[in-house]
Order: sequence, then C-alpha cells, then structure tokens
Amino acid sequence: MKNSIEKRIIQGLLESAGIQIDGTEPFDIHVHNPDFYAEVLAGGSVALGESYMDGWWDCAALDQLFYHIMRARLDKKVRVSRAVLWAGLKARLLQKTSREKAFEIGRRHYDIGNDLFTAMLDRQMNYSCAYWKQADNLDAAQEAKLDLTCRKLMLKEGMRILDIGCGWGGFAVYAAKNYGVEVVGITVSQEQVKLARERIAGLPINIELKDYRDLQERFDRIVSIGMFEHVGLPNYRKYMESVLRCLNSDGLFLLHTIGGNTSTNTTDPWLEKYIFPNSMLPSASQISAAAEGLFVLEDWHSFGHYYDRTLMTWYANFTDNWDQLKSIYDESFYRMWSYYLLSCAGSFRARRNHLWQIVFSKREREGGYETIR
Repeated sequence: MKNSIEKRIIQGLLESAGIQIDGTEPFDIHVHNPDFYAEVLAGGSVALGESYMDGWWDCAALDQLFYHIMRARLDKKVRVSRAVLWAGLKARLLQKTSREKAFEIGRRHYDIGNDLFTAMLDRQMNYSCAYWKQADNLDAAQEAKLDLTCRKLMLKEGMRILDIGCGWGGFAVYAAKNYGVEVVGITVSQEQVKLARERIAGLPINIELKDYRDLQERFDRIVSIGMFEHVGLPNYRKYMESVLRCLNSDGLFLLHTIGGNTSTNTTDPWLEKYIFPNSMLPSASQISAAAEGLFVLEDWHSFGHYYDRTLMTWYANFTDNWDQLKSIYDESFYRMWSYYLLSCAGSFRARRNHLWQIVFSKREREGGYETIR
C-alpha cells in the first residue's frame, strides 16, 4: 500500500510536467524497480541520479526529460528527507576555502582520464561552451569561441597573458599561435598539466599546477574559462582580488562562467557528489558584488543557449567512442556520465543555467571599451 501511495505522488508530479510513467514519448520514464518511488521521495536529486546509475529506470531521451522537469520546476517541489537536508546543510557549514581543497576537483573530475576527454571534446580540447553563431561543427564552434575571447581581450603581439584554469591548453595554444602572445596557464589537475605540456611544445606557453591564490606575477591580460564555477562563494572576493593584483593597470580580464538565475551557495546534490565536488554556480549579483570597487564592468555577454548544443555534441562523441572507452570505464560510469551530460543539456534548454562572458577593466584604464560580438 505504501509503495502505491508513493508511486501516485511521483506519478502526479511527473504528469504535472507532461511526463508519463511507461508512456510512449521519448521523455517518458520506464521504471524497472518499484523501490524507485520511495527512494526518490526520500532522497530527491541524489536518489534520482543514483537509481538511474543502478538501472532502476530508463528514459529514451534524458535531455528532454530534464527539460520538462526543469521547466516545471519539479526539482523545487519534491520534499526530501531530513537526512538529505542535513547533508546539504553540513556541506555548506563545512565548506573549506583552503588551497588543498581546491585541488580536489582536479583529482576527482579532471584527472579521471585524458582518454575520456580526448574522445569527447573538440580537437583543441576545450571543456567549455562553444560559440555556434556561424559554426556547423564542434571544432569550428570552439575555435569561434576562442577567437571571440581573444578579440574581446584586444590581444596584441608580445602581450603576456594569464589563463586561470587553463585546462588542456586550448586557449593558450590558440592565442599563442594566432595572436603572438606569451601565455602562463594554471590548473589544479595533474592530468591536464601532463597533456597540456605535450601540446605546447615550441610555443611561448608555460603550464603550471597552481592555485590562483599563489599568483604573484603581473600580466597584460587575464582570462578564466570555465573555472569560476569551482571557486565557491566564500572565495569570490579573494578570487577577484587575486586577479586585480596580477593585472597591469591598463589590462583587461575576461571571465567565462556558467551562471544561475538566483543566488545560492550550493549546487545540485547529485552533481556535487558524483561530478563536481565543492562547486557552485554564481548568480549575476554575486559576481557583481565580488568585483564591486575593484573593477569596471565593461561588457556582459550571455550565450547559454549554445551550451545545450555543445553538451549534446559532447554526448554524441562520448557514445560514438564508447567502444574504445568501455575497457577502462564500466557500465555504471557510462550511465553516470550520460546522465550528467544530458541533464545539464536539459537544464540549459530550460534556461535554468546560463553562460556568461564578462569583461572587466581596472579603473586606471583609459579610452573606454568597444563591445565585440
């Protein structure tokens, strides 16, 4: 009897978003284990993701499912157990700001295997939103993003650039080759450092395993692409102060980050547990507050609608190359990684997440700034 009550509750929630259990639409879910209903009611986001990883339910189009869930805001309607609420509260209370904590995201996410990211990403290894405005494939769209970034920074030959969260060196290589600049890239991932150093041979680029708070050098331009999501609210001001300290008086700073509609200090619990530990999405007001009094805000460009297509292309690459990856990663990982990519695609499609490129200058800079698109 209890299970049937829980099923009716879940069924009612899903139907309010146009989703059926065992329906015929690609976004309908098919439940294989009846314990699914009680688990999700008790455990919310974590239970939904874990039960999918364990094969308790399936869906032909997870991206469409999460689009419907996010549009209907079902994630805000499910009441989770005290245990789950306490876990979230404890995570906030114990949120650490140490340099050692910053390297955990490198070990648990970016170090899981260069083979995975090589198979999934474009040829320049960009793990951030592409710019599809005039592009018809991932390589072209990522190159367009890199060139747009360089033009917004007004790069000139001989400049010295800092790339905070340089990844596998995609921006550094492009900027050095096409704009004649010198680049210092920093990351908290050992595997990124290893592969990036192989890719930069012969170029004026230095890749270092370093936390942004340890920077002391000065640069003409600073860029950070897809790293601010790992900084955490307690560190936003310290991050901006570190950039200010390292930027020359006439310099420009471009921040490329995912953002959310509302201010929070947490992330989705399942993503926190399995994909991005110690991470959160900033709001516009949180970014502005962190930069207030330090920088002049020159430009704010939103193109999060392109992240949906980027994620769907990554998913296609991941599945197309699964045969060469499955000897390294198991079926549970396949379901976890698919769930991650497709749930995020659905969230961007529903406009719950956004992608911003923000250009800041120091107050000493003269001559203004021309918006570039």
